[in-house]
Amino acid sequence: MKTDPKGVLTGVHYLDGDYACGEGAMAAGCRFVAGYPITPSTEVVERISRRFPFMGGTFIQMEDELASMAAVAGAAWTGTKSMTVTSGPGFSLMMENIGLAAMMETPCVVVNVQRGGPSTGLPTMVGQADMMQARWGSHGDYKVIAMSPQSPQEAFDLTIDAFNLAETYRVPVMFMMDECVGHMTEKVVIPDADEIDVVPRALSKKTPADYQPYAVNGRGVPEMVRAGDGYRFHTTGLTHDDRGYPEMSAERQQINVRRIMDKILLNVDDIVRIEEEDVDGAEVVVVAYGITARVARMGIDLARKQGVKVGFLRLVVVWPFPEKRIRELAAAVKAFVVPEINLGQMVLEVERCAAGQAKAVLVPHAGGGVHDPRVICDAIVEAAR
Repeated sequence: MKTDPKGVLTGVHYLDGDYACGEGAMAAGCRFVAGYPITPSTEVVERISRRFPFMGGTFIQMEDELASMAAVAGAAWTGTKSMTVTSGPGFSLMMENIGLAAMMETPCVVVNVQRGGPSTGLPTMVGQADMMQARWGSHGDYKVIAMSPQSPQEAFDLTIDAFNLAETYRVPVMFMMDECVGHMTEKVVIPDADEIDVVPRALSKKTPADYQPYAVNGRGVPEMVRAGDGYRFHTTGLTHDDRGYPEMSAERQQINVRRIMDKILLNVDDIVRIEEEDVDGAEVVVVAYGITARVARMGIDLARKQGVKVGFLRLVVVWPFPEKRIRELAAAVKAFVVPEINLGQMVLEVERCAAGQAKAVLVPHAGGGVHDPRVICDAIVEAAR
């Protein structure tokens, strides 16, 4: 379906990534945001809080990030597309309720504008060290989807995609921006509302007497209802039956956890999104995401001038990881070079999938700035030898 034009600020704008992310959320139909101020993400909700009154949206500044994530999970069950926004320390605090949202199969979006860590770290400077936390941060077995924009334009476009994925799979979607993209100001084109496709909430047509909140359809994703529409139902973070009531058994645990994993695993080919450039015939493939993808292209250009055949693979959807494609490329290249603004996270996934067929070379950066492209170039040249 097409989106509500009230949330679409059609035109050509000069926006930073944080503002563009906020515009993307509103264009996607988000009408509830709860959050707590934290640099470098606060501008997202500043933008939203100014514009929400004109479209019937609600922004609540909560007392902390634990409460923010709880409010988002609750709001989503009213039928409202919901989001929270944070950075590293707040992301850590949200993890228990992100796990709750995963177990309750609650569609929502969590924006993390990454900064240098750990702890308070570098509050206003760039990092990419929350990538593994996005996947593994809460306890237990579950799957999420995570995306990483490289520009303010993508901050707008991919935020819409994040909401669409959340609705399609009833899952929390992590939007892993970084401070550079969040504070970078560039041209952002916002199309007309009738050009923006959004996935509506999949609402059950069953009667209140027949509805069960965890009875699945053919895709393994249950249909929801809106609290307040006359349905009396139960939902919980406990292992539960199709009615949503606790059922403490190994058999039900297998059914529940296997399904919340499978609804992502069985649809990986539809979810994974990567961009490839010149990988055919390459000796080395550079794998990068976020702002580092833009810097990596400069290093690739320098290496090509030295005669190295270099390809590029950009992670747009980071989780689930593009395992199949990395394995295919590993059989044909000497090495993968992985620059990250951390001391080694997604490179571990590249190494795992390469499975010894090709080297995985980390180009680390502890945060606070981006790589010198010459350092990436040197790593590419060395990996090609």
